[in-house]
Formats: sequence, C-alpha cells, structure tokens
Amino acid sequence: MLDQLRSIVQEVNSARDLQSALDIIVTRVRSALNTQVCSVYLLDKDINSHVLMASQGLKAEAVGRVSLQTDEGLVGLVAKYAEPINLSDASKHPSYFYLQDTGEEEFNSFLGVPIIHHRAVLGVLVIQQRESRRFDEGEEAFLITLSAQLSGVIAHAEATGAIQGLSPSGKKTEDTIFPGVSGSSGVAIGRAVVVFPHADLSQIPQRPAKDIEHEVAFFKTCIDAVRRDMNDLYEKIAGHVAEEERQLFNVYARMLDDNALGNEVVARIRQGIWAQGALAYVAGEHVRSFESMSDDYLRERAVDIKDLCSRVLFYLQAREPIEIEYQENTILVSEELTPSMLAEAPKEKLKGLISVKGSGNSHVAILARTMGIPTVMGTVDLPYAQLEGRSLVVDGYRGEVITSPSKALRLRYREIIKEQEQLIAGLEGIKEEPCETSDGHRVQLWVNTGLMSDVMQSLDQGAEGIGLFRTEVPFLLSERFPSEQEQYEIYREQLEAFSPKIVTMRTLDIGGDKSLPYFPIEEANPFLGWRGIRVTLDHPEIFMAQIRAMLRASVGLDNLQIMLPMISNVNEVSMAQQLIKKAYRELVQEGVEVVYPPVGVMIELPAAVYQTSVLAKMVDFVSVGSNDLTQYL
Repeated sequence: MLDQLRSIVQEVNSARDLQSALDIIVTRVRSALNTQVCSVYLLDKDINSHVLMASQGLKAEAVGRVSLQTDEGLVGLVAKYAEPINLSDASKHPSYFYLQDTGEEEFNSFLGVPIIHHRAVLGVLVIQQRESRRFDEGEEAFLITLSAQLSGVIAHAEATGAIQGLSPSGKKTEDTIFPGVSGSSGVAIGRAVVVFPHADLSQIPQRPAKDIEHEVAFFKTCIDAVRRDMNDLYEKIAGHVAEEERQLFNVYARMLDDNALGNEVVARIRQGIWAQGALAYVAGEHVRSFESMSDDYLRERAVDIKDLCSRVLFYLQAREPIEIEYQENTILVSEELTPSMLAEAPKEKLKGLISVKGSGNSHVAILARTMGIPTVMGTVDLPYAQLEGRSLVVDGYRGEVITSPSKALRLRYREIIKEQEQLIAGLEGIKEEPCETSDGHRVQLWVNTGLMSDVMQSLDQGAEGIGLFRTEVPFLLSERFPSEQEQYEIYREQLEAFSPKIVTMRTLDIGGDKSLPYFPIEEANPFLGWRGIRVTLDHPEIFMAQIRAMLRASVGLDNLQIMLPMISNVNEVSMAQQLIKKAYRELVQEGVEVVYPPVGVMIELPAAVYQTSVLAKMVDFVSVGSNDLTQYL
C-alpha cells in the first residue's frame, strides 16, 4: 500500500497541469482500492460551489459541468466539517443530494475525505461502490494519507491556473489573493520581473579535482570577482540607505575570507574535490545548519549563504552575465529575494518586492523598510515562475499579493496610493507647526527609530525628538557584537542628527522574538524569561560597553536619555543604575567631559505596572511599552 501511495504521488507530481493531475488521481485511486467510482470535487470560490473536476465511474459528460453549492450534499458536509464521512448507504443520509447528470444513483456506499492545504479546504476526494458497506479503516486511512500528500500539489496547480486567469471550473478569474507576511508597509501596483539565483548549487556533482592547485587558484580568482561585485553593490546603493545598512555588503565580502567560508572550500579542494563541488558541499553544510535552527533570524542567514555562494559558482562556471530588463513600475519577484538582488535593480523603476520564502527578519525586508519599498514575504503558495510580466498588486499593509487585479481593484489601490501621497503632502504643510491640542496644551511629537534612515525620514516629517531608539537593530545587522567604538559612531550619528532635541536610547533588548545570530537564547517560552535588562545585567560587559558608547556619544550634545527595557522589579533598576554610574565615573576619570543623563524605565510587564509608583521615584522618566504589555491583558 505504501508503494502504491508513493507511486501515485510521484506520478501526480510530474503532471503537466491541474487537470492531468486530477485525472491521474482518480484513475490510480480507483485501481488501487478496487472501487467502482473515484471523483475529485474542487472548491471554486468564484461560483461558491464544489465542481466535479475529475471522475472515473461517473458519467464523463458530467465532469466540469456538475457542481454543488458549498452547503449542498455529502461533499459540502465533508468540506464544512473538514473530516471524512464514511457511509454504507449514502442515499439515507439527510444531507444526501442527488446529482441527476452523474449516474451516481446506482452507487450506495460513500467515502469522502477533505483535501486540506494550510488549514483551508480545497475540495473533496470521493470513492463510491454499488455494494452497501462501510469502507474499512485501511481504505479510509489510504484516502486520508493520499489527500494530505497531494494537497500541496493541487494547491500549486490551482494557483498556477489563477495566475493565468482561470478558476478550477475554467471561469475567468480576477483578484486572486496570495497571503504572506508584511516585510515593509505600503502599496504598489506594477508588473512582475522575476529574478533567479545566479547559479544552482543543488545541481553540482561531486567530482575529483584534476589539478588541485589550479582549482584553488581559480576559486580564489572567482572569490575576488564576487568581492568586486559586492563592492560595486555597496557603491550602487549609496544614497538609498544609510551607511550601517550598506555595510551589509562588506559583511558579505568578509564571509569569503580565508578564515571563513573561503578557507573551508579550499580545504575541501585540497582533499581532492573540484572547486564547484567543494563550494556546493560547504555551502550545503552551512545552509542546512542555519535552516535547522529554531531562531527565525538565524534561519534567514541561510539565504545569505546561498546567495553569496551561488555568485561564486556563477564565476566558477564561467558564465556570461544575464541582462535583466527592468520595466517601469517593476515588482521584483523571486523565490528568495536577497539584498544583492535588490541592490542590482534600478531604484527609480522599483515599486515593490515579493519573496516566496523569507520573513520580516530577512535582510532584504530590513533594507526594503529602510528604502520605503512595499514588500510581502513568505507567499509560499505563489507560483512565482509564472508571473513574469503579469500585473500585480503588492499590499504591504496586509501582507498580500494580488494577481490579475481587476480594473476596479486597481482603481481602489490607486486611490490608496493617492491618499498616502496626500497624507504625506498634508503633513509636509503642517510639520513646522507646534503639536498642540485644541485647548492649547503642547504635546511633544517623538518618534521610534532603529536605523539612520528612520532618523532622516523623521526629521523630514517634523519629529521633535526620539522617544525610542531601538539599539538592538544595529546589533541584528552585525555578524558579531559591535565594539564600543562602533556603537559610539552609530549613537553619535543619531544624537547629532537630532541635537538639541532629546534622543531616548533603549539599552539592548534581545530575547523573545529578537535573537542575535551570534548570541542564541534557548528557552521554552522566551517571551516570559531571559530577555531585555535581565540579559545585559547577566552580561555586564555587554551593558557597560553600550553605556560607555552612549555617554561618549553625548559629549557636547547633552541630549541623551537612557531607557531600561523589560523591567520587572526595583532591584533590576538599582543594579542597572549602579553600572551606569560606574561607566560615568570611568569616563570622567579618563578625562571625558560627559554629563550624566536622565535614566528611565519601560513599563511593559505586569509586575512593573504594580510597582510603578515605587519605580517612578527611582528614575527620571517612565515610558509605557504597550505592544508587550497588551500581550498579558
């Protein structure tokens, strides 16, 4: 039975289109289970019905013509409850609905199982027999297992049909939505330009090296070429992102150094493997290692490894560069978008980004937010290879991609874009006005930032200070803990940009949904345990380096405030204050003319709420972290 299952799945996987796949299913299942009828009904949302899409045993002329409303018949019942129905005499069931054109009246027994993909019922797989009997557990298990195995194939085939503007019933379809997650907010309308990796690491055989020294030398030549490419991209993206984001391309280049990936590949070559095979092997080891990690941010680093190594492989294979034609209103689409793919695209033509894989933690998503490009990540059901040149809507607010958008939908999204532009223009006109209530009460308009690009946008829009600078963002973009000097340069840039306005810097807040690739935190429930101030108090060397950098950066500006995150008790505040005072004394002794800054706390845990009156007496200011706090309500 297992061999039959495997054989059916393999044959369906190789089908050229949806109808071929369904025909294979009904033919093979009827034969495997020795039943008189096997049929597949698929949900067509455009007509709100389950359409008979394939059958062996029912009348051939009924296929594609007969349908049941979603609340009709046993098929509708299976779909409604998303569980199997097994009957010895189907006609006696109260939900039985006779389909006159199918010839099913002669079949008594009925077994229907739902076809479910990502918790959505796509349709129903049915077998029927003349004999009045319940199908046994083995037959039911076979059908359930097969349905689960094939749901992804059917979903992909359906999606491909939707891209081509056809529903399962063949009806012209529009406004097909493919859900993902938001990578960067905003809306874009345009046409798809699909990009692929420079070379395929998965297709490289492991061959022996004919001349080891030649292979090593050629590999190093190719590495040098990729380093030059990274430097070119570093220069090309200048003016579009801040220096700290541009440094990502220098990090890429350093990954190829002799003490990193490059050394591992050379060692593999010296074991007698040709350069392409050695590179593919080392890349595969690192990719599998990252992809197996539980931390979202760390898993995303596998994309960086694949992108970098595929570029080296491109040179090893001595290929000619492929010229990509970027049209006006380009929506850049790929299975796995990378920062280098983004950097290669002309910014004046780029309107939106779509990545089938990836999350909001991806480097490309971080860059997209910096550049203000609407982006949707993780559209796992999107048949991206079919999209070239097709009209798309990227909804970065909802995290959705819409294919074949209707005229009405395009008009609606153009109105949204126009409203965004009008809102920005309206804000431009009043940004210099004081932020004041109608009864004359003055309110400070402060912003949250994490990157230098955030600061520049905030200043352009009239911000009067920074209420929260997320210091963890530069840590997330780095491949190691930034040194005190590196942190000083980042903080000085922020403080100078807003001087003399207040800049509130939160000390490193990691743990929970924010982990550093070089400092993993493993906990059963990281949202409740070791995070925020607890991490840095347990590692005072990290805390002290950061505080020293902040204090040094404020010299001559004196617009710094320090905020302590995830405070749960007064003892944590007391310990943190002691360390801040220690850092202050050290700098004074070193001759640094530093002013002691206001120190406050973020109230974002229930324990801190009940101690607010005590905490308020210990600090200079209190902020409320509503995002985290509401999770506990």
